[in-house]
Amino acid sequence: MYLLYNFDIDSVEDIQKVLAQNLQNRRLEKGLSRNTLSEISGIPAATIAKFEQKYTISLASYIALTKALGYAKDIKELLSQPIYNTMEELELINQNKRRKRGRRNETGK
Repeated sequence: MYLLYNFDIDSVEDIQKVLAQNLQNRRLEKGLSRNTLSEISGIPAATIAKFEQKYTISLASYIALTKALGYAKDIKELLSQPIYNTMEELELINQNKRRKRGRRNETGK
């Protein structure tokens, strides 16, 4: 059994806060109000405010906002490349790239 250890000290909320702050910074740099970003993205201004203040949003809404701000390419590149910490982990990644989906047994389980 191969175990992945995550030594990242950031909590999920820490990362959500950074994403919210980054989005707000990009919005303000472009001189956009929440209402204007709402019109461009189709996401309600109240949802934008909630994200910027409480750091919660659906993935679909977050993608719509980042797309409206011109960051669709960056979002699509997220998780596009494997990250590894050891040679053993790199070997496992390379082995798994060649894996095929498993077949279901006769009973459909």
